[in-house]
Amino acid sequence: MKIFVTGASGFIGSHLVPILESRHEVYAMQSDLLDFVAVEQELLGQGPDVVVHLAARTEVEKSFYEQTSFSEVNYVASVNLIEAAAKLKNLQNFVFASTMEVYGWQPISDEVRLTGKPGNPIAFDENTIPHPNAPYAVAKLAVEKYLEYMHRSHEFPWTAIRQTNSYGRRDNDFFVTEQIITQMLKNPDHVYLGYRTPYRNFIFITDLLEAWVRVIENPDVVGTGIVMTVGPNDPIRIDDYAAMIADKIGWSGAMHWDSKPRRPGEIYWLNSNNNLIHQLLGWQPTVDLSQGLDHTIDIWCNNLGIK
Repeated sequence: MKIFVTGASGFIGSHLVPILESRHEVYAMQSDLLDFVAVEQELLGQGPDVVVHLAARTEVEKSFYEQTSFSEVNYVASVNLIEAAAKLKNLQNFVFASTMEVYGWQPISDEVRLTGKPGNPIAFDENTIPHPNAPYAVAKLAVEKYLEYMHRSHEFPWTAIRQTNSYGRRDNDFFVTEQIITQMLKNPDHVYLGYRTPYRNFIFITDLLEAWVRVIENPDVVGTGIVMTVGPNDPIRIDDYAAMIADKIGWSGAMHWDSKPRRPGEIYWLNSNNNLIHQLLGWQPTVDLSQGLDHTIDIWCNNLGIK
């Protein structure tokens, strides 16, 4: 297949493109997604079979303070790409990187906020009604809704992957896993973290890449206008997650919680399963949390020259 990729230099894209290049013809987009004319010319000039849309701003915390930028980059730019892709004559699928953050507020989140733990843990899936509670998540769900409209009105083929928290980054320590690891490796006595009681589930990069490859290579199965969650159903509370990382590193300093700016509408429970993608494509995660953390710690020890 000929595959057109946006966000090829990002965390997922930089890992995914080499895999796809070994099996398909791959083109990485060069245009500014907010420039519709340039987007249309570049996309139609390539004429791909599948469009893989990874480009986005993904720092959820920053979206609370840079709302307009997130709306433009994550929603308006996506509409430009979708409308241009609708003019392709041989499009088999448009694969969109959505997020588990679209689930946002759910009753269980308030339960965890008030008690510190869930009374009846649940995993969100494709049938869970979204209630996005961050500008980042609102923009992502809006793109899903635009894709739904395009499918109903124009039979536009698409798949949205609602990704959970991924980790295994090698050059970015903004996100929670890498941030905890690098703080502990750099600072033997103190680390400064955000909220301690939210629950999250995490997926290692190699598992996530395999899910993307299976979706991309099976447009006839999944290009029917569907959403899929890809999370391992194993939520962990953030303070327990930090303690797990500290134990692996052998770190015994003090953890200072609530040291980051308050996030309006913080979500205290995000967890998802992978039942549908397993049913349709046979995929499920294979790297457990302990193994994935070992790999990620090794990456950052090498980065920082720590043996």
